[in-house]
Amino acid sequence: MFPPEHADRSHILALIRLGDYSQDAYLATDTHGAIVYMNRSAERLFGYRKGAAIGLPVEDLLPDVGEINLRLRQPGMRNTLPWRGQGLDRQRQPLMLTGAATHIPSPTGHSHLYVMRPRRAGLSDADRQAELASLVYRSTSEGMLVLDPKGFILDVNPAFVKLRGRPESEVIGRHVRCLNSPCHDREFYRAMWRAVMETGSWQGEHWGQHANGELYPEWLSINTSYGADDEVHRRVMIFSNIAEIKQAEAIIWKQANFDRLTDLPNRQMFHDRLEQSIRKSRRTGSRTGLLFLDLDRFKEINDTLGHAMGDELLKEAARRLSGCVRQSDTVARLGGDEFTVLLDDIREPRDVERLTRNILRRLAEPFRLGVETVFISTSIGITFYPDDAADAESLLNNADQAMYAAKAEGRNRSCYFTLSMQEQAQTRMRLVNDLHLALGQNQFSLDFQPIVDLASGRITKAETLLRWHHPVRGLVSPNEFIPLAEETGIIRSIGDWVFCEATRQVAEWRRVYGLDMQVSVNISPAQLRHEGLDHVFWRNHLDTLGLSARQVIIEITEGLLIDSGDERIQRQLDAFRDAGMQVALDDFGTGYSSLSYLRKFNIDFLKIDQSFVANLTPDGPDLALCEAVILLAHKLGLRVVAEGIESREQYELLAAAGCDYGQGYLFARPLAPIDFEPLLANGTDLRPGVHSAF
Repeated sequence: MFPPEHADRSHILALIRLGDYSQDAYLATDTHGAIVYMNRSAERLFGYRKGAAIGLPVEDLLPDVGEINLRLRQPGMRNTLPWRGQGLDRQRQPLMLTGAATHIPSPTGHSHLYVMRPRRAGLSDADRQAELASLVYRSTSEGMLVLDPKGFILDVNPAFVKLRGRPESEVIGRHVRCLNSPCHDREFYRAMWRAVMETGSWQGEHWGQHANGELYPEWLSINTSYGADDEVHRRVMIFSNIAEIKQAEAIIWKQANFDRLTDLPNRQMFHDRLEQSIRKSRRTGSRTGLLFLDLDRFKEINDTLGHAMGDELLKEAARRLSGCVRQSDTVARLGGDEFTVLLDDIREPRDVERLTRNILRRLAEPFRLGVETVFISTSIGITFYPDDAADAESLLNNADQAMYAAKAEGRNRSCYFTLSMQEQAQTRMRLVNDLHLALGQNQFSLDFQPIVDLASGRITKAETLLRWHHPVRGLVSPNEFIPLAEETGIIRSIGDWVFCEATRQVAEWRRVYGLDMQVSVNISPAQLRHEGLDHVFWRNHLDTLGLSARQVIIEITEGLLIDSGDERIQRQLDAFRDAGMQVALDDFGTGYSSLSYLRKFNIDFLKIDQSFVANLTPDGPDLALCEAVILLAHKLGLRVVAEGIESREQYELLAAAGCDYGQGYLFARPLAPIDFEPLLANGTDLRPGVHSAF
């Protein structure tokens, strides 16, 4: 049926067209008694400019209508009653009026139409009422016909002739059944006329048919006029064309349920269909499949070719996806580069396997975007109802987890949901919750690993290493909680705490031992990418401690320079340089090792990754690589730190190659401050053969 709020609107739209060309004054109100329409004759009569009276209570213009409205709402009362009374114009001068008040019930309340004119001398009330009724009947733009008690058509108005395309001669004298629509069955009309017989009225949505065969939606109202003996005298049918309203409804519905870019069902429509599919599976005992797809490296295309090209890729991806599935399946776009495929009535798991292989193959084919040809892949998570979950939300979460597992396994593949994924997701969620509390509950601490001058064996620097002492799980690996901190944004507050605590500790050692030792602090890529560093706060903190910025080394990874936008990184690194801090490039040699990065980003130290140090031999290729890095760095004015030194041979080979500094278990493990201090107090020479490692 027609939604109530739109049904009420259809009445108001119909009334607005009633008086556009009438000489009589028309006022229409909504269900709250506010004026929603006033024709030109009414504006002249009451002295209002166009639109000035809209929204006013009708009682401001017609103070006497309350009584007639109550009469109209009485059970069994006619819908239209004659009315005469006093009105007030804009200057609050009285107007003597005569006319008719019409009560138009709608699904949301009671609207009213008042048709009136100034009272003229010489006309009886009956004559005025008859003249007014005829005027309304002939001038309205709503189709109207009059039936006798047996349902035969006595008269139709001009609007009906125009609406249905049938002349008066073709319908007058025929039974109203001649207007029945092929869109409704006999039971529909039986129920409609049964309601008319029992209550005297009916209203609802109806499909009308023009003489040329065209069908259109209309709002049909049937009312009954009774004689003095309470027998049926006449029935009046009013037809309002609501095609424009239905078209507007369809547009609004599509915008609410379909993605504008791809024309696929959106998140809202997808959830609705998923719920329907689960209900069907419960009812029939069948299986529902859900695929969750995420395009791999789509962001790179958006960033390099622009959003317009990215949109074209998404539209083509949507077309390819739709071409891979059955007509009964649903392909939806949840947003960004995330899509879902809903599979009803899965008979064999191998059918899903075949489908996912086809999707992977189709999306791996080249995309031609203007003059560019690009390649992408997709990661797919797969889950089933009722095998993996009992409700829509859990099923979608499962598919999402499986998709991330596919990405973790290397992308361009599918992965089925398993219970272990759910357990991992729950563990991850609990860990994130605990991580939010860790800083405030003093669960973090710092260890320091000495960085040794290979020539003298003296400690000149220390790398700061963050530790999380979980109250239940014990020591949590940074590899486990740092990515979570980056994803949730907690990394900024943690990073600030690490910086403040590390520099506080170095200031304390300087005060006690008189050492101007440098401290190395690792910076998360997320902090630089999102400009989450407060350089002013850091500089002020150093000033408070009385430390020089030269005593701080900021460590960044080589991958960060490759994956991030140059301008943002350059801006952040320039801020470090302006503050007087130095920058070390960690894990050098594990990425692209581009020489342009060393020149462009103002690097002070290179740290040779421990994977090259671990297999050092006098004649091995790793030694040649280390020697080349050391030589290159020195030519560029950089100093070199070798990580992971664990044996005397490694130390001697690196020292002979001219490496400046080293760190590793050969010298000392990462130590808590209280264990680190004896090394500082004694000025220990940590070269092998001189002092034993901790």
